[in-house]
Amino acid sequence: MLRTLGRVAALAAAVSLAAPAAAAPSALKPCRVDGIPNELLCGSLPRPLDPARPDGVKIDVHYLVVPALARNKQPDAVLILAGGPGQSAIGVAPRVLQRLSRLNNRRELVFIDQRGTGKSAPLECLDDSRPANTEQLDTAAQMRRLDACRATLEKLPYGRDGGLRFFTTTIAMQDMDAVREQLGVPQWNLVGGSYGTRAALEYLRQFPTRVRRTVIDGVAPPDMVLPASFSPDTQAALDKLITANTATYPQLRDDWQKLLASLPRAVTVAQPLTGEPVHINVDRELLLRAVRGPLYQPALAAALPAALHAAAAEGRFDGLFGLTNAFSSNKGMKLATGMHFSVVCAEDYPRLADATDAPGADFGRLDAELYTRVCKTWPRGDVPAAFYTLPPAPSPVLVLSGGADPVTPPRHGERVARALAQGHAERVQHVVVAESGHGVMAVACLRDVMFRFVDAKTDAAALPQDASCATRIPRPTAFQPVQRGATP
Repeated sequence: MLRTLGRVAALAAAVSLAAPAAAAPSALKPCRVDGIPNELLCGSLPRPLDPARPDGVKIDVHYLVVPALARNKQPDAVLILAGGPGQSAIGVAPRVLQRLSRLNNRRELVFIDQRGTGKSAPLECLDDSRPANTEQLDTAAQMRRLDACRATLEKLPYGRDGGLRFFTTTIAMQDMDAVREQLGVPQWNLVGGSYGTRAALEYLRQFPTRVRRTVIDGVAPPDMVLPASFSPDTQAALDKLITANTATYPQLRDDWQKLLASLPRAVTVAQPLTGEPVHINVDRELLLRAVRGPLYQPALAAALPAALHAAAAEGRFDGLFGLTNAFSSNKGMKLATGMHFSVVCAEDYPRLADATDAPGADFGRLDAELYTRVCKTWPRGDVPAAFYTLPPAPSPVLVLSGGADPVTPPRHGERVARALAQGHAERVQHVVVAESGHGVMAVACLRDVMFRFVDAKTDAAALPQDASCATRIPRPTAFQPVQRGATP
């Protein structure tokens, strides 16, 4: 507690002592962000909605700067690229700030709300700001909400006349570089997670000389075809979970198949936030979506075997949907749904028909069918062919993957690492944390690995890094409910 209070006081003082000297005097103003107790610095930059029409509709791209604590700060700031697509970088700042505290000692941290998210011309649907609930898993209702959302977004000043086409990753990274220029930062150190890795790779492709170091965690490369890869990757994570827990739950695979075979069925569960009974018609699609969320986080996935057994053997679904809500109710998980589909429909959907990923045995074409229905009517932007390429890395890149990740497992990170390392193997390192889920930067010792990588004075000293502290971490043991009357 004392260390935390001391850091808050020092950071508050640093706002007035270490403001970016190269930024225009009017570019940054003191501001506050929910979840961060001290005053920081905020700015915004007007950008053309359509880069080909610089005199046309403008949007404001908003960003947050966390000043370096030390007076002798380094000029290369750290740019955090949020996931999704659809997360607000400023919105996730309270969650990741402590993880980057060592980097923040001598480097500014910059969080830019990518166009379509947060305060930067947000493409949010009505449900985006509401607490997640079990009913939102219903596909038919979801489609109705998305149709209504698209119609509403197309009435916005930046959504009219096909404006939703200008929220691609390629255009957004041009915004990021414009912010770099406004702040006077000579080079970024990029830190991207999930979709933020795709953004980082695209920034690296367009502006290779403007990047000093890159950390990509949970790699979602541009050639991934998200709706196709979701199925086999989630299937592999579920199969791994079942296999890992057969000693504690020897009937788990049978429970899972029994549960699938019992659908559709009407169930009643307690709403996790209110305790009120909710009546749900559980079909196969809803069950598969309910299972996917907890797989992202091993701590939640450890309770899945007990929840699946309770549902299959006793017809009790409260545990399963409680886990789903625990995952999706996290504030940092909120997505700007309109921005999400503007990106995926432009960049992934056109390649869906030619995707080579074989569907998972249970998950099938669940996601491919959903995105096909949405993207048929969603405005789609133009994506340059070069977007799907991965040129050799011009500077050191640290690639991180979780072996139990249901959406961006190591197979994607390995492919990207090979492409980036062409001709310069010493510039790329791929670290796999075998029993971690989606995003491994939260693993405590990896924070030190990241710090040493970014802080290394030369490229030769940046890699390789010793990450054995993380790779030995075991899978959390399966949760076992306490039986009534059992001896403690």
